[in-house]
Amino acid sequence: MQRIGPTRPEGVILAGQAPPALRVDDLRRSFYGVSVLQGISLSIAAGSITGLIGPNGAGKSTFFNVISGLLRPDQGRVSLGGRNVTGMSPDRLVGCGLVRTFQLARGFPKLSVFQHLMLYAPRQPGEHMLAAIFGSRQARAYEAEIAERAWSVARRLRLGHVLDNPITSLSGGQKQLVAIGRALMASPQIILLDEPMAGVNPTLGGQIADHLLALHEDGITICLIEHDMSLIKRLCDPVIVLAEGRTLMTGSFAEVVDDPRVQEAYLGTRH
Repeated sequence: MQRIGPTRPEGVILAGQAPPALRVDDLRRSFYGVSVLQGISLSIAAGSITGLIGPNGAGKSTFFNVISGLLRPDQGRVSLGGRNVTGMSPDRLVGCGLVRTFQLARGFPKLSVFQHLMLYAPRQPGEHMLAAIFGSRQARAYEAEIAERAWSVARRLRLGHVLDNPITSLSGGQKQLVAIGRALMASPQIILLDEPMAGVNPTLGGQIADHLLALHEDGITICLIEHDMSLIKRLCDPVIVLAEGRTLMTGSFAEVVDDPRVQEAYLGTRH
């Protein structure tokens, strides 16, 4: 993709320009001497739905694991809204507004959907020993507030009819909706979604896509790993392509699918 006019280095912010929701500079990570992330630099604009695609082995899930705090980078910088959060633990990152979901949506087998939503609210009264043992009027009021928020999230995601069901009784698509609901309980600014449509029937997958568009309209920034190109085309602008642990290109869906480098990364070179 050609650029017309003057260019500036990746990640440089002009005076008066708001910082991106997420910016990554020269992110690197190796496992036992094998380099998986080889200097990824990219930015995600606030309020966007950004697609992250690439062939298997491109480093997409490892990238998510590093920026969400599950893994520490060997090198590089991660910034949220201009704040350096490199190497922060997942719970601190949630407090900064970054929440992620996983490709395999799991939960606590003995807890209901409603209890799962309640569990992911921040500043739980039970996190402090005295409040957990003795309780207080303030703690009870906040717990009621959390319960009302859980009901609101469940209604929004059309989970009201399964609120009392154990998580193990849900379909794959319903579990993904619960995962999105748990993320919403944390009042996120940016959500990282790792293949939320994987193993989901097309009807429910379409409903999940509708929910993501509604979250986008509410101003929540979304970064989405997905292999279904029809969903990427519908939801995402821009699209970022990773290949062999590097950022290959960023552009619109049409620019990405027409780029020979992307075609070669997915299909290989014919000799």
